[in-house]
Amino acid sequence: MNPSGAKLVVANRAGQADIETRLTEGDHQALRLWLRLLACTNLIEGSVRERLKSEFAITLPRFDLMAQLQRSPAGLSMGELSQRLMVTGGNVTGIVAALEAEGLIVREPDLGDRRISRVRLTDAGKTSFERMAKVHEEWIVGLFVGLSAVEQADLSELLGQLKAHASKMRN
Repeated sequence: MNPSGAKLVVANRAGQADIETRLTEGDHQALRLWLRLLACTNLIEGSVRERLKSEFAITLPRFDLMAQLQRSPAGLSMGELSQRLMVTGGNVTGIVAALEAEGLIVREPDLGDRRISRVRLTDAGKTSFERMAKVHEEWIVGLFVGLSAVEQADLSELLGQLKAHASKMRN
């Protein structure tokens, strides 16, 4: 342990300091791990955001909303979308309006409750999303090629254990 508490400099691949630069040698291993996870998440998300924007002229929130609709062919209410995306209803409304204007989604009255609109992908939206999702999967696979299949499975198992424990601690 460094008695001075000097910062450990951790840089990303491009040599830029990232969130782990907050660490000092005296920090607890759990804090180091948390910041490492957060740094990885930020790097992966940033890469995906940039690629979605440059290759498909779409934002990550729009892609995520379309992904939720792809998984729910009967459509989702605005409230369900808000819960699944973990954002406010106002955020969902803006994204839905933009995608609807582009003809990628449609809002329809719910057959069981006309006060509720259901949002679903149009045929053009399905086609567009399927094309993006295929490329997106290739990007994600490419981001993990630095780990062997066994390492990926081990990491997935460990993160699953962490997720289960964190979920218990939250409740």
